[in-house]
Amino acid sequence: MAEKKSATYSTGEPALDKKIAALLEEAGIGSAQREYFEMVATAIRFGRQATTPGDIRMINQVFKEIRYADAVFQPYRGVKKVTIFGSARLAAETAEWRMARRFAEQIAKAGFMVLTGGGDGIMGAAQLGAGKERSFGLNIRLPYEQRPNEVIEGDRKLIFFRYFFTRKLHFVKESHAIALFPGGFGTMDECFEALTLMQTGKAPIVPMVFIDYPGGTYWSAFREFLQNELLSRDLISDQDFHLFTFTDDLEEATQEIERFYYNFHSYRFVGELLALRIHRAPDDTSLEAIQRDFADITARPSSFSKTSALPVEANEPEILSLPRLCFPFDRRSYGRLRQLIDRLNAL
Repeated sequence: MAEKKSATYSTGEPALDKKIAALLEEAGIGSAQREYFEMVATAIRFGRQATTPGDIRMINQVFKEIRYADAVFQPYRGVKKVTIFGSARLAAETAEWRMARRFAEQIAKAGFMVLTGGGDGIMGAAQLGAGKERSFGLNIRLPYEQRPNEVIEGDRKLIFFRYFFTRKLHFVKESHAIALFPGGFGTMDECFEALTLMQTGKAPIVPMVFIDYPGGTYWSAFREFLQNELLSRDLISDQDFHLFTFTDDLEEATQEIERFYYNFHSYRFVGELLALRIHRAPDDTSLEAIQRDFADITARPSSFSKTSALPVEANEPEILSLPRLCFPFDRRSYGRLRQLIDRLNAL
């Protein structure tokens, strides 16, 4: 039998709901954020259904991991971060290792912090390049390979995760760019996870750069696979290739990330509208060109407009002064949306 749904999510017992609300008030949380009430109600509903003890332990651990990771990241919310993926097995001083170290050093000098898995190989090289003060380590508890590297070991910004999926959540959620170096199953898993989330709109578009050493074949072979086996069979579209960049030039890799935030700040959906927050609005001539060149990604023709902050954005005071470019996005063409962001950055 399907579970009966109420208009307002709760325990289903008004007297118990009042006790939860009173408990939240006593804890200093209050009822301003409905989500806290629903978290407690969910815990009670779990306790009243036939959830297995193993599943309850998993849910409890996941909830605690997310809460703890959020506390670690909170002091650094205002700093942009680059997630760096790559193999733990690549030895120090290999060509890939040296590239990762130099890249992390450059991106840290550009003002970014670095997120890695906290292990050795590419991860250790990246944190050696960025330095402890500008590094996060998101380590996974394994019986081998994933011990913390000496740069991040003992640092408060080293977070241990039991589950891969909570770890990957934070790699994507906390990142403003992704750089991938050669790696094994884990690197490819993280690669396709990030690509799928951006392609489907489940994660914001960020710069994604595949980096190899000059003459390396790892990512060039991967690109050929995407073109010859996926694109040729219409399993992906040509616009998906705008979501990422391949390079063996560290200056190009760094500039790709910096350039993405030259004018663009962020975006959010408000009803059917997508609001692009930017530092400088396009002039009328540029707006006409955007209307013409990107009409294919709108739900209605001639629907781009320059606006100020929308009323629902009032809880984001740090960006209220930024102009917006709003339009009804078709919620499919994320590769083309990346091209629009590039256009705005080129103004």
